Parts: sequence; structure tokens; C-alpha cells
Amino acid sequence: MDKKPIAIVTGASRKIGIGAAISVALAQSGWNVALTYWRPYDNEMPWGSQHHETEELLALIRQFDADAIGIEADLAETDTPAALFEQVKKQLGTPDALIMSHCMSVDSDIFTTTIDSFDQHFAINARAVWLLVREFGKYFDGVHGSGRIISITSDHTAGNLPYGASKGAMDRIVLAAAEEFKHLGITANVINPGPTDTGWMDQELLDWAQNSTPLGRVGTAKDCANLVQFLCSPEGGWVNGQLLMSNGGIQ
Repeated sequence: MDKKPIAIVTGASRKIGIGAAISVALAQSGWNVALTYWRPYDNEMPWGSQHHETEELLALIRQFDADAIGIEADLAETDTPAALFEQVKKQLGTPDALIMSHCMSVDSDIFTTTIDSFDQHFAINARAVWLLVREFGKYFDGVHGSGRIISITSDHTAGNLPYGASKGAMDRIVLAAAEEFKHLGITANVINPGPTDTGWMDQELLDWAQNSTPLGRVGTAKDCANLVQFLCSPEGGWVNGQLLMSNGGIQ
């Protein structure tokens, strides 16, 4: 039997989140999965997550005959990415795909953003992405053209300054990998899924998103996972260096 490819999926602590949907979709496609989560951040957010969710998600992934591990990882720490890759290699093997769906997001505008908040957003949403991408480039030893790097972005700007700015930096880091890792045969793409119903939107925002989308519904985590699933497939290998708007045509 051929060896299953291995994906690292960051930010997969909530069963209704994008990271969770991606993890399940990849398992259904024949991937083994290492997912990361960070409880202290979840505990600070109004939507939060429950301690049992990670184990339930891992159990769901394993139903598809996939090996799966969960690693609690503080991506604000600069030594975390190297330690993460080492642990994944020991427990599952060398990763073939890096899917980054983690983020820090605390609303604030130009005047209300603090220095500490700005720096923390960039540490998690941009610096950690650079360090994760760098580790992936060091470790990848798969067939030329089979490596995958994908990150999930946003177009938030006004009223969400540090989040939007750090996501913009993240986009550039990931897209740079499409060129810098071409000798390794790794594709690198960014997905903007638009407003996605993962429990964080109030009814007013849900109504706006539904009314602003031509198909008359709100995006789901599975919508984003479907695109990741395609990009990670052999058929998705010709898509490279792109920022993909997969948002239902929202206006």
C-alpha cells in the first residue's frame, strides 16, 4: 500500500471551524493529519472552544482510516514551528502539506490599536507563518510538484487594523514561497473565503452576508475545505502563487 501523504493543519481547535473542516476533508481524501490548537486564545474569545472538541475532531478524522495527532502549540513563540515539525516527523513522518488556518483576531481601529496588540497579531499571523513556511521548506522531501502550502486570509481592514494588516503580510510571505520553493516542487497559494459561518458572526452580520452574496447564503467551513482539498490533490497542482477569492461572489 502506498504511503499516505501527511498534512499539518494549524488552528483546528473548534469542530465548526475552518481548520477542522479542512482536516476532515483531507482525511477523506486519504491524508494523515497533524492538527494544532492553542487553548489560551480560545478561552479569550467569546465563541471559545471546549476541551473535548480536539479529541472529538481527532476521532472523526480517524474514522476515515487516517492517522491523526493533535498538538497544542503557541505560535507566538519563535521556537514553536521547529518543535512542531520535529514532533510531526517523529509521530507521523515528513509533512507533504502545510495548511495554515490559525489566526489572532481582536477588533481595533487605527486609534484604539495598542502596540502590544499590533505586535502580537504580527507575531502570530505573519511571523509564525514565515517560520512555519521556512520549516516546511527545510523538511519537504517529496516528489517534485507534490508539496503544498496554503494559508487562509481575510480582506478585513478598517476597524480591524492589526488583523487585516498582519493577514496582508501573511499573504506576501506565502506567495513568495511559490517562487522561492520552485526548486523543491512546492506550490503555495492563499485562500480568501470571505465571511464564513463558524460561530463568530452575530445575526446582523449573518443577514448582511447572506443578502450580499448572489447565491443567497453564508459561506461555510466546508466551502473553504473543498477548495483546500482540490489544491492538495494532484489535479490542483497547476494552481500556484495565487490569492484565490472563494467567497461566493459577495459584493
